[in-house]
Amino acid sequence: MMFPNLFSPLKLGTVEVKNRISFQPHLTNLAVGNLPSERQMYYWGERAKGGAGLVITEEMSVHPTDMAYEKLIDVYHAEVIPGFKKITDYVHQFDGKIFAQLNHNGQQGDGSISRLPVWAPSPMPDVLFRETPKEMEHEDIEEVARYFARSAIHVREGGFDGIELQFGHSSLARQFLSPLTNFRGDEYGGSLENRMRAPLKFISAVRKAVGNDYPLGIRMCADEMIPGGLDLGQVQEICARFEASGLIDFMDLSIATFYNLYLVEGSMHTPLGYTIPLAAGVRERVKIPVFCTGRINDPVMAEKVLANGQADMIGMCRALICDPFLPRKAQEGRMDDIRYCIACNQGCIGRIGMNKLLGCVQNPAVGREKEWGEGTLTRANTRKKVTIVGGGPGGLWAAKMAGRRGHSVTLYDKNEALGGQVLTAMKGAGRDEFGVIIRNEKEQVHKAGVTVKLGVEVTAEQLLAEKPDVVVVATGSRPKEQPVGGADGPSVYNVWQVLDGKTELGEKVCLIDYDGHHRASATAEFLANQGKTVHVITSSLFVGAELGPTQDLYLTRQRLLQKGVTFTPDIAVMEVAGETGAKTVKGFNVYSNQWDEWGPFDAIVLAMGQKVDDSLYHSLKGKVGELYRIGDCVAPRKADMAIWEGHRIGREI
Repeated sequence: MMFPNLFSPLKLGTVEVKNRISFQPHLTNLAVGNLPSERQMYYWGERAKGGAGLVITEEMSVHPTDMAYEKLIDVYHAEVIPGFKKITDYVHQFDGKIFAQLNHNGQQGDGSISRLPVWAPSPMPDVLFRETPKEMEHEDIEEVARYFARSAIHVREGGFDGIELQFGHSSLARQFLSPLTNFRGDEYGGSLENRMRAPLKFISAVRKAVGNDYPLGIRMCADEMIPGGLDLGQVQEICARFEASGLIDFMDLSIATFYNLYLVEGSMHTPLGYTIPLAAGVRERVKIPVFCTGRINDPVMAEKVLANGQADMIGMCRALICDPFLPRKAQEGRMDDIRYCIACNQGCIGRIGMNKLLGCVQNPAVGREKEWGEGTLTRANTRKKVTIVGGGPGGLWAAKMAGRRGHSVTLYDKNEALGGQVLTAMKGAGRDEFGVIIRNEKEQVHKAGVTVKLGVEVTAEQLLAEKPDVVVVATGSRPKEQPVGGADGPSVYNVWQVLDGKTELGEKVCLIDYDGHHRASATAEFLANQGKTVHVITSSLFVGAELGPTQDLYLTRQRLLQKGVTFTPDIAVMEVAGETGAKTVKGFNVYSNQWDEWGPFDAIVLAMGQKVDDSLYHSLKGKVGELYRIGDCVAPRKADMAIWEGHRIGREI
């Protein structure tokens, strides 16, 4: 067996989990009316079907004052029990175990949703929610403990195999534990013993409610990673004391808080396995099983963590959102079939933070497992001759899905390699992992029996001569040629030309950013890494305005500023002018309406939008039995929509 440690069983209290892979808790926004939903049943069940030994649900709210998000399950209502039974029965069909995570978010709640005051140890606003809480009175603490117990009973009656209490990055319990958020002068504040009193009260109440034979663990923040907060040394001591209480069976871990959310949900710029040293540190102090989570997206790394004794259970979250069947594929040695997560955060964290349903750039089936999950793809009734033009993400997915359904598929691309615009985008600073979305699909296209023809810029006449039944045009988009006056002058380039090395820029470069996303910021950093003096001008309030939801904003701005990049926000650029070495930018402040001019620069780089490349589509319109277009050649967007549309059309033709 390739992964003997990863696929060995583990006891968590009285329950044995068949392997060491846990699908970790995360928001889905799939609950309906604050009750468990059918979509959650299929979503969690798909990961159990895919081989995860343990599924831990998203956080469930234990008290009316805790409404951090609109679509949490209110587990303190008995009405949740029937829905829980459907979910747990479904997961158990696949020999998986499922624990429920219970939480009160404390100061990290939102009173505008609950219409109640937010409760916390001290009246200190959370850095993200910015709402001043009510300092909890003793009877409030007792009430939350009772609600934890009531909720735990509902969980056990609902058929769950165990409970995890959220004491990690977003939790009332952590706020009691941390000197950063607990300023109380009574028996619940001050010394460590006092700061542990409320969390221990919550654990004790749950343990009493469910009995000693029921698995119960906590998710701890292993390090708040901020001055004045809990560090690993303090957390080691807290974990040792929790273990000594004899009340818990395992220790799951998270990292950081909302002060540094980019560490809780590390993006592509964060190293793989970045929390492993923290898990190893906690495991040095406790004997109960310890979980490790944080960009472990590869069974090889997971096996190594276990073999090294750095953790007992591997928490995979985004890795299994992206590929629910990673565990089964790893166990069967099908490493080429694993769809590896790239931590782009666009479909999962980026959508959840905006109150949208959970998604994944690389997995269109997320949240739609009933309709699009494993086993739902059917053979086509009639085998068709399908031609797809464009080997970017959309074209690859259309080809793969159509091929799997039994169609005769030919995929053309004018370049010598598959990937489309991704091949250029991955050249941006720190964006090379983005290319994995192409690597993941190449082998699948081959296995689907697709004929791939590269280096062929196919024409409408050639296609019509081949008499295909279906043509799917996925020819993408290209940078706008004249987005601003003077763009046709010398030494004015677009980001694609820069990243593909087709420019002579000089030393002083101005990048005009109307993108706000990685297309602009990764190009600016690409230039700064070459030692160039870079000035970014944007019409937005700040550079990187679209990077907040994916947790890329903080580190991107930090890197750019540390590399000497100058930011000028709030400017609508109206003209670029001048000769090479004396280029200027002219525009006005969008608030004051005052005009200004910047320069001289050696060159100007434009990140000012894309236009469709749809000429082939229009040449074929009305001449092919079935003609479709997908992705950027419909309207320039991100890769997720190209994949979504490629997946859908491949299922339908």
